[in-house]
Amino acid sequence: MALSSHPQSLRQEYLRYVEREVEDYKSSVSREFLYGIAAEAARTLDEGAQLGMREVMLADEVDKIIARRLRLPTFVTWRRRRERNASELQRPEHWGLRPDTPLTHALPMTRQTSSVLVAGARIEGSALYLAANGCEVTAIEPEVAVVNRVLLMARDNGLTEKVRGFAADLVSFTPDGPLGAVICTPAAFAGLSTIERERVFRLLQEATTDGGVHLIETIIAGQAVLSEEELRSRYDSGWQISLVPEPGATSTFVAKKLVA
Repeated sequence: MALSSHPQSLRQEYLRYVEREVEDYKSSVSREFLYGIAAEAARTLDEGAQLGMREVMLADEVDKIIARRLRLPTFVTWRRRRERNASELQRPEHWGLRPDTPLTHALPMTRQTSSVLVAGARIEGSALYLAANGCEVTAIEPEVAVVNRVLLMARDNGLTEKVRGFAADLVSFTPDGPLGAVICTPAAFAGLSTIERERVFRLLQEATTDGGVHLIETIIAGQAVLSEEELRSRYDSGWQISLVPEPGATSTFVAKKLVA
């Protein structure tokens, strides 16, 4: 994820991180244990002779005690760790991808953020790699467990603000804005009829901005849901087509939308 140049944005993200850690801790202990922490917080408030809304202050003091017990880093320490980790998250190898992954075609060539749709099998690595490199990612997958796994990984890596997840298939999903890139595997089209595939391709192509790219994994041997011939027919005009070989019998079909 590209670091924000605005300190306030980073501080807000840090506060959300602390809040998540504290709430997870509360969920992991018994109610009786939390009562003990609340009693400790009450004693602290009494000793400090604090004024104001006691219930609010008590809840805040409980959170402070939990944060100290968890030894959560200060904002400055958290920010330094984040800056050290940022470059590692941007490496494709970190997400189990090849160093020369075709996904680099989907990265924005400028500092302007690109919205990317990722659908099909193995979306975790693709979605998080693109998010770590500055893209706003929408992950589509019918299996709720897969979507939840992507969102959890995004949270654990500080990419929550960059990743959205939808438990849906492509035929029932409509983009809510322009797309800079579309990343699909044949699994995203499994079970769709020819008419449904045609509708999906048309919708995604219309939503893609000029200069945007579609990357679709295919199997040249013809066993895949989508053949190279069908893909070429779907992108017959207004698109620049190339084929990126990959290990084995697979390749990635790359189509770049020409500027009108």
